[in-house]
Amino acid sequence: MKAIPVTEAVGMVLGHDVTRIIPGQEKGPAFRKGHIIREDEIPAFLDMGKANIFVLDLSEGMLHEDEAAGRLARAATGPGLRLTGPVEGRINMIAEADGLLKIDIAALTRLNTCGQIAFATLHTFQHVTAGQRVAGVRIVPLAIEANEIVAAERILREARPLIQVKPFKSCCVGVVTTGSEVYHGRIKDGFGPVVEKKFAALGSRVIRQILVSDDRQMTVDAIHALIAEGAEMVMVTGGMSVDPDDQTPASIRAAGGRVIAYGAPIFPGAMFMLATIGDVPVAGLPGCVMYYPTSIFDLVIPRLLAGETVTRDDIAAMGHGGLCAGCNVCRYPLCGFGKGIC
Repeated sequence: MKAIPVTEAVGMVLGHDVTRIIPGQEKGPAFRKGHIIREDEIPAFLDMGKANIFVLDLSEGMLHEDEAAGRLARAATGPGLRLTGPVEGRINMIAEADGLLKIDIAALTRLNTCGQIAFATLHTFQHVTAGQRVAGVRIVPLAIEANEIVAAERILREARPLIQVKPFKSCCVGVVTTGSEVYHGRIKDGFGPVVEKKFAALGSRVIRQILVSDDRQMTVDAIHALIAEGAEMVMVTGGMSVDPDDQTPASIRAAGGRVIAYGAPIFPGAMFMLATIGDVPVAGLPGCVMYYPTSIFDLVIPRLLAGETVTRDDIAAMGHGGLCAGCNVCRYPLCGFGKGIC
């Protein structure tokens, strides 16, 4: 890099972006790399405190920040993402469609310790929407040694992909609603509409809801009927506590469910059950799913719809970050709930 007084820089080419910051109003490049300095622009440079501009003269074995960031971004990007152009040395990754963001956290950590590289992402396993910025990479200096980028690319080849957005499968869902009070019409079912709305937001639909009493065989028959009718996922709502007439966990087992986990270190959602019957996921949803805007449902079900296998260990790891703060206005997923997942 060679410093040139800005008053002597007319006709010269900037080697880097020049950022203008107006507190509370603006932060961005006032002049971009490659810009040819004009005489009438000199006062603007001086107003930004730029008494000198810098001309980049790369020696052998060095890479400009834009080229280096571009190489890393392309190597890190998996399906479901597009890249922005470099701005002030940074390239962003944008979700092309709604889906589940998945990050290789171990590789991301290695990448950020191997040189003057800064690679930041949103938390893994969260629902992101089309057009949302989910990650960004930049090089700290204006130029970096090429061998540092080569080493980083080696990490990214091993992790391929470092970051991706997995689309949600459009799934046919069956719902079994338990409870004698609902079955006999004493109270109106509040669970079905909530579950239907949540699945619709994820691109799936409820094909049928069956109401049953607190009877094990009725629940077993309803689960089997929904699977026979084409349900690719079954939600059994209510009856998940330890009261004597709460039969949902026993019913899922009696229906042939292979239990992955019963109980989760998630509040709200501790009484959750996840099982499979053949290749059909069957979930026992506790009452909190009906009452709270965000719960265990929002941490587990999107992962299943994205084709992820959820294990007992995965659910156990959700304990770190599994306590909902109960904010007056729910901002999930822009909060810490469920974000301790590894």
